[in-house]
Amino acid sequence: MISKVGFGGSCHWCTEAIFQSLKGVVQVEQGWIASDGAAYSFSEGVIVHFDAKVITLNTLIAVHLHTHSSTSKHSMRSKYRSAIYTFDDHQTELSKVALTLLQNDFDSTIITQIIPFKDFKLNQETYLNYYYSNPDKPFCENIVSHKLRLLSQQFSNEVDKNKLAGLARS
Repeated sequence: MISKVGFGGSCHWCTEAIFQSLKGVVQVEQGWIASDGAAYSFSEGVIVHFDAKVITLNTLIAVHLHTHSSTSKHSMRSKYRSAIYTFDDHQTELSKVALTLLQNDFDSTIITQIIPFKDFKLNQETYLNYYYSNPDKPFCENIVSHKLRLLSQQFSNEVDKNKLAGLARS
């Protein structure tokens, strides 16, 4: 069964590459996500389509929290809202439980919001699949590759080793 969930928190190029690198993720849409109320404005994010038989929502949330500043209230939070965008009440409840359990992994309080998905704008074609299309670009080498190395170390059982094979040589 293919499910989907949205994530925001850091640059959508980084977030896209992180989730594209996981087993069980079948598609990542990268762009801008909005919710409602105070979170109505668009913020960088991704929609992750995943096979729940291969990777769980809890694992995706753990990856998300550990690969961006999920405890930092920095000045760029309007552009990089730390959020889990849920598509139904069941996801909302699972996300609440996951955040409570994962708080033990962090010294500071997790600020990631659980908010309902409302709208999405896909990025321009030239920026989609950014890391895997441009691994030698300075941003990819200096920022994204570093995050993917950390992902590979911390979530080695969840990572698609074929996708990240090139990181070993960099």
